[in-house]
Formats: sequence, structure tokens, C-alpha cells
Amino acid sequence: MKLLIVDDSTMLRDMLSYALNEGGYNDVVEAVDGVDGLEKANSTQYDLIITDINMPNMDGLTFVGELRKLSQYSKTPILVLTTERSDEMKTKGKAAGATGWIVKPFVPDQLLKAVNIVLTKK
Repeated sequence: MKLLIVDDSTMLRDMLSYALNEGGYNDVVEAVDGVDGLEKANSTQYDLIITDINMPNMDGLTFVGELRKLSQYSKTPILVLTTERSDEMKTKGKAAGATGWIVKPFVPDQLLKAVNIVLTKK
């Protein structure tokens, strides 16, 4: 399984990578924003993408929408991991094509449970 993490926080990307590695997901690639994430997604096929919302250059909602325009990502699970918790923002995320929503700070076990659920439904 290849996973892509898109977040502008180095510390958060490190924590996510560590949690995913501990959960048995060892093929994890990191991107610093939506632009970087889109470039990486275009060059390699990922089985799951985890993205933040508030990032420079290209925010997470735009990134999710751009991914969903690509045929190879029409069914790929995309989890949003963000501090945004409003129903309005969750609705926008779902409309953009997000599969699930996790509010920061995340609990590694809950993150892994969500990852396992969306990957088994794939």
C-alpha cells in the first residue's frame, strides 16, 4: 500500500509517518502542500491520501477536488486531517470528494482505524 501525506507542517508529517509506519504502512510519501501533492499524485499511484485543509499554495479542498478530476483517483480514499471542525467545512470537504474527516490533534490508534476501514472498503 502506497500512502501520500499532504501537510505543510513538518512535525505533523513526521508524526503521521511514524504512526502509519507503526501500523504497518511503510510506503509513505510526504508532500508540503496541495501543489506538491498533486505533482506526486500525478507521478505515482497512491492507495490512500491524507491531507490537511489549511495550506499555502493550494489548500486541501482544492487539492481534493483536483485529485477527483483525475480518473486514477476517482475511487481512491482521501482522508482530511485538519483543525477544521465545523459542519460547513465538513460539507465542503465531502462535496470536494473527501472520503472521511479526522480532527487534529489525532490519536494514532483512531487514525489507523480510519485508514484500515477506508482501505478495506476500497
